[in-house]
Amino acid sequence: MSEELNNVEVRNFEEGDKVTGTVTSVEDKQVYVGIPDSKLDGVVPISELSNVHVETASDVVKVGDTLDLIVTKVEEDVMVLSKRKVDAEKATSDIQAKFESGEVFEAVVSDVVKGGLVVDLGVRAFVPASLVEDHFVEDFSDYKGQTLTFKVVEFEPENNRVILSHRAVVEAEKTEKKREILENIKEGDVIEGTVERLANFGAFVDLGGVDGLVHISQISYQHVATPGDVLSEGEKVTVKVIGVDPENERISLSIKDTLPGPWDNIAEKAPTGAVLSGKVMRLVSFGAFVEIFPGVEGLVHISQISHKHIGTPAEVLQEGQEVEVKVLDVNEDEKRLSLSIKELTEEPAQEPEYEIPEENTGFQMGDLIGDQLKKIQNDDNE
Repeated sequence: MSEELNNVEVRNFEEGDKVTGTVTSVEDKQVYVGIPDSKLDGVVPISELSNVHVETASDVVKVGDTLDLIVTKVEEDVMVLSKRKVDAEKATSDIQAKFESGEVFEAVVSDVVKGGLVVDLGVRAFVPASLVEDHFVEDFSDYKGQTLTFKVVEFEPENNRVILSHRAVVEAEKTEKKREILENIKEGDVIEGTVERLANFGAFVDLGGVDGLVHISQISYQHVATPGDVLSEGEKVTVKVIGVDPENERISLSIKDTLPGPWDNIAEKAPTGAVLSGKVMRLVSFGAFVEIFPGVEGLVHISQISHKHIGTPAEVLQEGQEVEVKVLDVNEDEKRLSLSIKELTEEPAQEPEYEIPEENTGFQMGDLIGDQLKKIQNDDNE
């Protein structure tokens, strides 16, 4: 038997030779590999197992695994081998192709380091923190072990530099989604959205990949001082599309157009003869506009303000004043209300007219004239 073994051809390997071996033993910092036709055992240091940091060898290999390796050093009793260099050679052409084509691919995040993420593509690839997401991320610890989509954005094999971006993939997906929405959305559509951001002039609503603006005037039929008074970020809202500008990627939305109009069923809410409370909103030369419901104003004509004659409404009323009004007429189709203030006040009593009696002197005016005439006639006769 010993003669047969001695007759087996044993190959002497040299540095740079590629071999295939089977893992026979795994220690914390190195792996032993059996190489067919070799008189020497092979050892793979932990630093040569992967292009990314490995804590213990058992994290990446186990007994029985078959590995493609390259000889890095031949000693008297052992060959030092590298899996990392073989993986790097295989990966280089693949990464080059991905870089040139802009291919999107999946890979597992191997490690989280200061400044970003590390991905093993057969070579060590780095994802800077600024290229992980399209928004700020404070803590990347949860990313280790996650499978993400990437694009190769920088590749310099001579410098072992491979830069990946997940952000580029996210932004491209959002751009495509935005394009689809802008192509399909149309004026009059009523859809669900999420309040993404609040500004002084309105609210930006996410429609599932593209934002639309609800101007502050389109939030409610009631006066809104600031959008934050009635809306909050993250809130789900129903909106109506009131304008689409695909060229400038702008969508105008309205929340109030999805709500019942303030004039709906106004004839039931404010029938003729009803007495209601309201606020003077505006004074004009011909009367006063009084809001009796949010978004519903009626006119108190100047002739219906007071029983006494007034030159301008401002003589009696002021803006912001609370008043009671009586509904004189309702026209729901034309959204017109005629109101009266004076019909709810009593008309002042008329002052009586008196005749001034003549003073009683004991004689009549005619008597006095007659006496004077007689005196004149007597003088002539004499």
